[in-house]
Amino acid sequence: MIVLGISPLDKDATASLVEDGRVLFAAGEERFTRAKQQSGFPERAIVAALEAANLDATRIERVVYPFLEAEREGALIQRAIADEREFRARFRPPPLGALLAAAERRVPSRTRPIQGLATPDQRMRKGWAKELFYDFAGARSLVSRTVTDRRSGDWARRALEEHLHWQRDLEEGLVRLGIRAPLERSEHHLSHAANAYLASGFERALVVTLDGYGSGLAGSIGLGEGGRVERLHGFRFPHSLGSFYEMVTSSLGFRPDRHAGKIVGLAAWGDPNVLLDVVLSRCDRSTPGDLRLFENLNVYFSRHLAARFPMVDVAAAYQRALEVLACELVEFWLHRTGAKHVVLSGGVTANVKMNQRIHEVEGVEGIFIYPNMGDGGCGTGLAMHASWSGGVRESIRDVYWGPDFSESEALDALRAEGLSCERPAELPRFLAEKIHAGWVIARCAGRMEYGPRALGNRSILYHGRKPEVNQWLNKRLGRTEFMPFAPVTLWEARHRCYHGLAGGEHAAEFMTLTFDCTDFMKAHCPAAVHVDGTARPQLIRREVNPEYHAILAEYEKLSGSPSLINTSFNMHEEPIVCSPQDAVRAFLDGRIDGLALGPFFVAHPRTRPGEE
Repeated sequence: MIVLGISPLDKDATASLVEDGRVLFAAGEERFTRAKQQSGFPERAIVAALEAANLDATRIERVVYPFLEAEREGALIQRAIADEREFRARFRPPPLGALLAAAERRVPSRTRPIQGLATPDQRMRKGWAKELFYDFAGARSLVSRTVTDRRSGDWARRALEEHLHWQRDLEEGLVRLGIRAPLERSEHHLSHAANAYLASGFERALVVTLDGYGSGLAGSIGLGEGGRVERLHGFRFPHSLGSFYEMVTSSLGFRPDRHAGKIVGLAAWGDPNVLLDVVLSRCDRSTPGDLRLFENLNVYFSRHLAARFPMVDVAAAYQRALEVLACELVEFWLHRTGAKHVVLSGGVTANVKMNQRIHEVEGVEGIFIYPNMGDGGCGTGLAMHASWSGGVRESIRDVYWGPDFSESEALDALRAEGLSCERPAELPRFLAEKIHAGWVIARCAGRMEYGPRALGNRSILYHGRKPEVNQWLNKRLGRTEFMPFAPVTLWEARHRCYHGLAGGEHAAEFMTLTFDCTDFMKAHCPAAVHVDGTARPQLIRREVNPEYHAILAEYEKLSGSPSLINTSFNMHEEPIVCSPQDAVRAFLDGRIDGLALGPFFVAHPRTRPGEE
């Protein structure tokens, strides 16, 4: 059975073509329109999927979409908001005054510069009038209750309008493409649960989904067994760890739907204990295995904290609270089910540090995080579920599921910009030598990766010998980051570079969690090691991507290091490159020293390799 899976249209619209549980093609619309997190009907992605699979629209037998009809979603939203109002009426958090005063006494004195901040104790100061409003609207119960009611009501009205809008867009788009297969809608968290479990290869696993909102829920707990998932519990919206983290991301000056990863990086510079008790005081933890968050849609509480305390300490407290709450849930349900493996999906599980803490929970013998864990991966999950023939299969080997290109297309893109190229006889060794000599190399080859991580086929590669690379390479690419670049490491060398891999090696092939680095890694690739001593690696096996693996192997012969910096091949706030034309433009705009485009290599006409 051939199933077309379409992700939610509100952001990161994505199309997936699946046959009998096997993914034929999957890609986000953003890669074709070049607009990051493109919303709307993914027409270009669907057309690309059909072309890649050599199919026409009549071959599609079912279309699946991970939301219910708008009216049913609206009813679930209203019920969730009403339940949350009842919870707020009975939950009484401790008085904030004494907690905040004690927190201020715990703020440490800092002098070490933090890249991206004006001062290490930078606060989000907004002027006395705004800060007074944040205090009353976020931290004074009488006012904050009214503000929360209003914000919750506004969110509910907006959500229903969007469901109606995207429902029309979906139906009109299918007609426009001549796709007449039945459209089947599903509640949202089934799609996350399905992609996490069915792709994991585990016979039996605890299935945890955590996101912002989906069909009345903010997450779920299930048990995957024998190729099927049974729902055990749902976390009612708005008690959402996704919304919880979105609030602090916004309050610290970043876009909630795009920059949550910056908070993870920023948190490592702070002291979580400054504000941890303050943040956790608004979490009802009295019912084990459940999640209740007080006034979770009121952004003014976190804005009050951000104006009053150093940004790094606010980020650290929210990050640690996220880890504490998520691990408590996993511990409870592991004990309840007796499961030994955990699979994760949903936007919250893009938090690689939280994933590391879950991996470290006592009793977890194996972990898998779906590589496209956000809503962009929902269509794939539902399409796998709809076409699954039963039983348990091996885990997915890779996610090189996007479009490929021919040698002639690569040459056309280079010639269009007047670039001359060469075709090295031993390209992996050639590239390794360039990187060892200090060149920044972009690689665009083979099928594009699916999901948010560049995994070698649309990557920028560089040596990690000097920590300063994080500053000058980010500047060259037009980026501002608090995290170091992530490394790619030879599978064979993984134990030399990282501690605590057992049960997480396969997940690390997709860059979905962090690990503590060994002294060897810190010495040989310091640019990939964060201030907290961790890194988010991609482990690469020869059989998964032979040429990419060969570049690493040749580099190790030259340098003694089995790791390189691997960052996504894109300019700041642009999607990862898709086509040869995208690659050539980003190569020239980003002042990248060399471009490996398929089997061809071209040097940048205006850079001086090795210069920062």
